[in-house]
Amino acid sequence: MADRPTIAILVSLDTKAAEAAFLRDEIVSAGAEALLVDFGTGAAAITPDVSAEQIAELGGTPLAQLRDRQDRNAAIETMMVGVAAWAASARTSGQISGIISIGGSGGTAVGTAAMRALPFGAPKVMVSTVAASDVRDYVGSRDITMVNAVVDFAGVNPISEPVLRNAAAAAAAMAIASQRSIEAKGRLVAVSQFGVTTRAVEQIQPLLAGAGLTLVPFHATGIGGRTMEALIAEGLFIAVLDLTTTEWADEIAGGNLSAGPTRLEAAARAGLPQVVVPGALDMANFFMVPVPEALRHRTLFHHNANVTLMRTTQDENAEIGRRIAEKLNAATGPVTVLFPLRGLSALDAEGQPFHDLEADRALLEALRQTLAPKVTFETLDMHINDPEFAAACVAALVRNIDIKEAANAEDHAHG
Repeated sequence: MADRPTIAILVSLDTKAAEAAFLRDEIVSAGAEALLVDFGTGAAAITPDVSAEQIAELGGTPLAQLRDRQDRNAAIETMMVGVAAWAASARTSGQISGIISIGGSGGTAVGTAAMRALPFGAPKVMVSTVAASDVRDYVGSRDITMVNAVVDFAGVNPISEPVLRNAAAAAAAMAIASQRSIEAKGRLVAVSQFGVTTRAVEQIQPLLAGAGLTLVPFHATGIGGRTMEALIAEGLFIAVLDLTTTEWADEIAGGNLSAGPTRLEAAARAGLPQVVVPGALDMANFFMVPVPEALRHRTLFHHNANVTLMRTTQDENAEIGRRIAEKLNAATGPVTVLFPLRGLSALDAEGQPFHDLEADRALLEALRQTLAPKVTFETLDMHINDPEFAAACVAALVRNIDIKEAANAEDHAHG
């Protein structure tokens, strides 16, 4: 990349040229270069560096056709595909360091589509009129900075000016900072956790550090699991300690913190060494929503003002066990499943509200019966938050890393 990093300004130049020009000047003043990329379907009010015609072609539909159709949804979808393709290529080639964009709901959809195509760590700043609402679909699993526009876009005014200036300064500073070479201290291990398994993670962290490994925790709240899967796929980790697979309980039992049906696939596909634990599979979550009427007869626990937990049943646990086993059977790297017989979470210990040996047994048997012989399966007479269980997890993970590295060395020797 150039000495001064380049920020792409993605904007609809038929309606937001004044804001784009202001952003360009602010970015240059802050020490970076700017590249104007147009995704508008009307005539650009100022000349872009990358035209809307180019973006539309990458999206699969000529701009002239989009104009003739006058179909806003089709135009947005085309431009989303186009900017994502352009951004991925421009970043790979070193043409850009990051992206800033502005817009309402449509512009935010287009701008963030490009940002999601960039790797973790690349600057991504979205100034949006919908930033104060639910932005999960825009952000996804990426490190996108959402900035509330406060007012709508109709030129630069005394209220929008400081918002745009701050956003431009932030994007430029991020790009300048990202030029510095940052080496990870130790090899990275992805670890999933929840409040009811946090004690285990606290004990695991120093043990991993002692083995020269750096723990990177992900909160198992749906988006946390999806983010972990995405970063595993990007190759940031050498191993995974999936201690808290609770998102599968939400997927099967109807909670609202599911990470989706592809959870556990990234590490399996990448062949990473894994240790997988049925952590917090005793519960499904209802976060910021009421428990559905049809489920209110179940065993419930009010975790806090925003979260109600529901105990999973034997039938649900059996299905969860089968689904997890099927994912792990597809793994190409060494995998160990450790099952703590004395409880899967802080609420599943003896005397706690979710303690249910029969429900846990259904999960255990489903795993035992469905896991392929190549997957190591061990039961331990411990609770998930016991220090001895933390030690067992780390020991198993180190063994699997050694197995993987030995296999890689042998392949290299014969390659």
